[in-house]
Amino acid sequence: MIKAGQGSVLRTPLIGSSGDCGHLERACWTCAFAPQIKMNAMLETPELPAVFDGVKLAAVAAVLYVIVRCLNLKSPTAPPDLYFQDSGLSRFLLKSCPLLTKEYIPPLIWGKSGHIQTALYGKMGRVRSPHPYGHRKFITMSDGATSTFDLFEPLAEHCVGDDITMVICPGIANHSEKQYIRTFVDYAQKNGYRCAVLNHLGALPNIELTSPRMFTYGCTWEFGAMVNYIKKTYPLTQLVVVGFSLGGNIVCKYLGETQANQEKVLCCVSVCQGYSALRAQETFMQWDQCRRFYNFLMADNMKKIILSHRQALFGDHVKKPQSLEDTDLSRLYTATSLMQIDDNVMRKFHGYNSLKEYYEEESCMRYLHRIYVPLMLVNAADDPLVHESLLTIPKSLSEKRENVMFVLPLHGGHLGFFEGSVLFPEPLTWMDKLVVEYANAICQWERNKSQCSDTEQVEADLE
Repeated sequence: MIKAGQGSVLRTPLIGSSGDCGHLERACWTCAFAPQIKMNAMLETPELPAVFDGVKLAAVAAVLYVIVRCLNLKSPTAPPDLYFQDSGLSRFLLKSCPLLTKEYIPPLIWGKSGHIQTALYGKMGRVRSPHPYGHRKFITMSDGATSTFDLFEPLAEHCVGDDITMVICPGIANHSEKQYIRTFVDYAQKNGYRCAVLNHLGALPNIELTSPRMFTYGCTWEFGAMVNYIKKTYPLTQLVVVGFSLGGNIVCKYLGETQANQEKVLCCVSVCQGYSALRAQETFMQWDQCRRFYNFLMADNMKKIILSHRQALFGDHVKKPQSLEDTDLSRLYTATSLMQIDDNVMRKFHGYNSLKEYYEEESCMRYLHRIYVPLMLVNAADDPLVHESLLTIPKSLSEKRENVMFVLPLHGGHLGFFEGSVLFPEPLTWMDKLVVEYANAICQWERNKSQCSDTEQVEADLE
């Protein structure tokens, strides 16, 4: 008997002189049982890979569908919709303003989303925003408030050779240092316009309030003081009035308040305003188009501005409006909407008895029909802040008044209006170019009217 471990070698049975694997003496168990292993693997393998591939494809398809819907990629590009009365002025504008009839093309990837246009405007402002050089002016108001505006001189001769000043009112809590304002001012200067930009009362962080009052939705006092300063300082200048968002409400209300406010005004342009504060705030409480979320963000920004001036507004040494109480400050901390802030604080700066009264009195809607100078109202159909129901106001006005043109592009968001080919926007927006192009056309229209009047007068004198 031979035992393993006693110097002997234990050999496996020989199956053949040479196995399939090339081993010569010992059989390869892997080769011997390979057919059986392969058969068992085929029988035991489920169809999971095919199922997983289907789930992945479905997930990718769902993500692509959401992206296409969110980015609105299927929306066409087109010229803006125009609402106006057929008149000599409107026909002249259509010939003189190519942007009114030309296709507006936003950046392909994201430019058709009103939310992204609005978010980029709010966060980024503008591309390569310039830094125009201006002088800050201070005006003491009758109630002790200190109003400020920045004055920028023209950098070129105007196309008609006249002295023309753009008086500009920015959006809510905005001022001359905002990027979209700087970009527009720089472009207007290079086209021969002097620019005066109002800084909303309390908006500039380095300018302290000197009275217990901030800017409100429709207070025209500071804007009127700036316009009067321009008229007195430059008696030969003519005015082009421009308002953005909340500023559009202020400038339209200012012009409609009295006929005297329209003296020396060539035209007015309002961009992305809501026309009726009462109806706008009602839509801000809805979740449609994430409007309630935007409301919360704007309310949070307003709270920060108000609280940064808490001593001037709520301090013990301040002679506050009788309706403004210390408890209003505690309510301000918990406010989550602009309506709550307006009700507890803003309306009380001017002594309004109710929020409804404040919104109705501060809105430009009841003043629009009193404006007689050429008026261009611009909104974007995909503006998430301005509900489509509010657009019936400018549409209806343009159907009744020959001096009014309502311009409604499909895209642009709220004060976005970026242009570009695929991904990166251009430094100048469609909005910047349209406002200057319209102002140039109106200046030329007035020049032509003046020349025709002079010719008629000469002919009359000869007769």
